[in-house]
Amino acid sequence: MEYEALLKEYDATELIIKEKDLQGSNGRIRGNRIAIKKDISLRQKACVLAEELGHYHTTVGDILDQTDVSNRKQERTARLWAYNKQIGLSGLVHCFEARCQNTHEMADHLGVTEAFLQDALECYRQKYGICTSYQQYTIYFEPKLAICKKL
Repeated sequence: MEYEALLKEYDATELIIKEKDLQGSNGRIRGNRIAIKKDISLRQKACVLAEELGHYHTTVGDILDQTDVSNRKQERTARLWAYNKQIGLSGLVHCFEARCQNTHEMADHLGVTEAFLQDALECYRQKYGICTSYQQYTIYFEPKLAICKKL
């Protein structure tokens, strides 16, 4: 989902989303306030906002200390929420149907950064293993990404 569409989706909620001059990170959330770094691309802003929204929907408390196992689990859950919001298994199938040939084309088709897509694919590989079924498709994550339509 594009940055402007994400902003519009959350416009009527209690969330306050603002662009700021952030140091050290591209996004931050505190309570119902989300800050997004001003000087990054719209595509990066969309990915960062999706992750911060993932924290809003799934995280409890301060999870900055990533040495804590519970905090790492919450971080992974928030990122998975973001990956599903921006890509999902349906997005991978859309890329297949659009005949995308590589991750660059896929990221462009999905409106995400290549790094975000690569991270999502790794997260899906960890979650689903070698492959998973989605509607009439089989999505393979190992040894490399492949999507097959079932007959």
